Amino acid sequence: MNVNRNEPSRPLSAKSWFPDQPGAWAMALLPALSGMVVGGVDGGRLWLTGAWLLCYCVQFTAARWLRSRFQRRYLPPVLTYAALLAIAGVPLLALHPLILVWAPLYAVCAGVSFLCAWLRRERSLWANAAAVIATSMMAYVVYAFDTPDLLERTGMGLALAGIFMLTQFGSVLYVKTMIRERRNNRYLAASWIWHAALLALACMVPGRTLPLPIIATALLLRAVAMPLLGRRIRIKPVVVGMLEMMFSVLVCICAPFCAPWIATSI
Repeated sequence: MNVNRNEPSRPLSAKSWFPDQPGAWAMALLPALSGMVVGGVDGGRLWLTGAWLLCYCVQFTAARWLRSRFQRRYLPPVLTYAALLAIAGVPLLALHPLILVWAPLYAVCAGVSFLCAWLRRERSLWANAAAVIATSMMAYVVYAFDTPDLLERTGMGLALAGIFMLTQFGSVLYVKTMIRERRNNRYLAASWIWHAALLALACMVPGRTLPLPIIATALLLRAVAMPLLGRRIRIKPVVVGMLEMMFSVLVCICAPFCAPWIATSI
């Protein structure tokens, strides 16, 4: 559909500046907070987490701008967040250049995200997987912030990131069965299989990791029961989002306690 650039631009709503999904905010922020809990709260990690949130806002607004085929009405949020990110990020990189070791991973994730946005497939599993990898790895990035012994922290970092990757991708599948793929039996089966495998993995972890099987069981039960209930009654997306935010918080609370036991088995 062609856009008449001579027409006055409609004002941007708050949704064009801020992601309006509470579950998405939780998925973006909580892994970084978990890494901060394990690595220690300090000024550098707080600074890094703030820069990461600005990266998230840049990605969100830039993806919308790309999807619109560069409509100028979507450009102000992109430029605003990019400027704020430069102000916060350039000094951070100058003082802590070891962060750049993660640059290739995040460049690939951003590239996949922007390509999917351009193709208007930002809800595809490829785009979702890139987002899950980027957000989950922030647990590792924040935990190992500015430490030269990065390889020595691999076990703990992978344990933290792995917990979030597995649970967040399960959340992606589950949410699709509740909203966009509400009557798609293939997605429903994929969600059930993923959550059943997640429960099996949680039960196999040695040590004092009882919260993991408990949370994995709860995740499996909601992945089975809620879509079936949703086929009988209409469940609003905001209810789905708030429920996922609650589970994300539970995973975030559990991860710092369970990750050390998982790390010993890696």
